[in-house]
Amino acid sequence: MSYYELTTLDTVIFGAGKASPGIQDWIAGGTGRFLGAWGTDIGTLNRVFLLRGFDSLTEMMDERERALMSADPFGCTEQLVRLTMESYRALDFLPPVETGAFGPVYEFRTYRAKINGLHELVAKWRDAVPGREEFSKLSVAMYGLDGEPRLTQIWPYASLEARSEARAHSVAEGKWPPKDGPASLMPEMTSQIAMPLPFSPMT
Repeated sequence: MSYYELTTLDTVIFGAGKASPGIQDWIAGGTGRFLGAWGTDIGTLNRVFLLRGFDSLTEMMDERERALMSADPFGCTEQLVRLTMESYRALDFLPPVETGAFGPVYEFRTYRAKINGLHELVAKWRDAVPGREEFSKLSVAMYGLDGEPRLTQIWPYASLEARSEARAHSVAEGKWPPKDGPASLMPEMTSQIAMPLPFSPMT
């Protein structure tokens, strides 16, 4: 499994809880492997992230079309103000996304790559990720197959304090960021902190 869909559901105020039952039913009726569901706590609020894995692009696109052609995509249209579905492929040196208790604080970081920078980013992350994981686990790093060239990473932490400590120690010991990594990036970067929803396989 190397293809992933990251769905972003922007909801009405306090909409995540009300949307959850419909989301669960929608996912149960589809294909792919359901990996995680989170509600944002820091960053853009009233937002839900869903991560699913697929064995092929065909399977992922068939599931995408199911949502696009549905009268009630993700079973929660009444709670939605925006729906975004993004296609990704995991960096090829990483194992499949593992479910389980790794949080409960999850950081979603997206870097916009230079137009010709993705191949360089993959090589730099390949060299640097093992050293960075000495300080905290990486759930996945993946590059976009649609939209702008970008790299999205999901990092779980036991707490915000643990996040700060892992990042500070990895930088202090020269393990992160990847050597010359910023040279392949554009200035636009985003970071959002999200917490698992009650039905998430990753907690």
